[in-house]
Amino acid sequence: MPFGHDMVHSLATVVELVNTSPSTGGDDGLVDLAELQSFVDSREISGVGALTARDLGQVRQVREAFHRVFTAPDQPAAVRLLNGLLTETRITPRLTEHDGHPLHVHYHAADASLAEHLAADCGVALAHLLVEDEWERLRTCSAPDCERVFVDESRNRSRVYCDSRTCGNRMHVAAYRARRRA
Repeated sequence: MPFGHDMVHSLATVVELVNTSPSTGGDDGLVDLAELQSFVDSREISGVGALTARDLGQVRQVREAFHRVFTAPDQPAAVRLLNGLLTETRITPRLTEHDGHPLHVHYHAADASLAEHLAADCGVALAHLLVEDEWERLRTCSAPDCERVFVDESRNRSRVYCDSRTCGNRMHVAAYRARRRA
């Protein structure tokens, strides 16, 4: 997937955002403003002012909308869901350089809330994946006890686990032990 820094960053951000959802089988990773601020800081989301309870609620709604895109049964459903999200988002493309990153495009309006920022930038990144007919790269982990999402960036689209060091390793060890017992 030959995408620039901004696309790669936005795709990683949407994956991390969705994986904070209890819908992915874990605990809610955005229970308060401190966790939301931690997410903003870890993803280096620029131009975000003081966060409010309203931001937290809106980001949770955007998170669930993105989760529905990742878990859509097929590409037409993913397109419909993503279009619904993008229709409700002010998208104002502009070129920018900041924080030592090369020239790239931001799609959110300059005065956008955090939720609008995420919906615009991450939504456009997902839209580019769909336009490039790469919908099948949006995946849910194949480990039976994990529902985390990821973008399969492998050349041959063969990645099946959200993280090879955790779920992948655990599943390979379980398979090895089962073979040894047989």
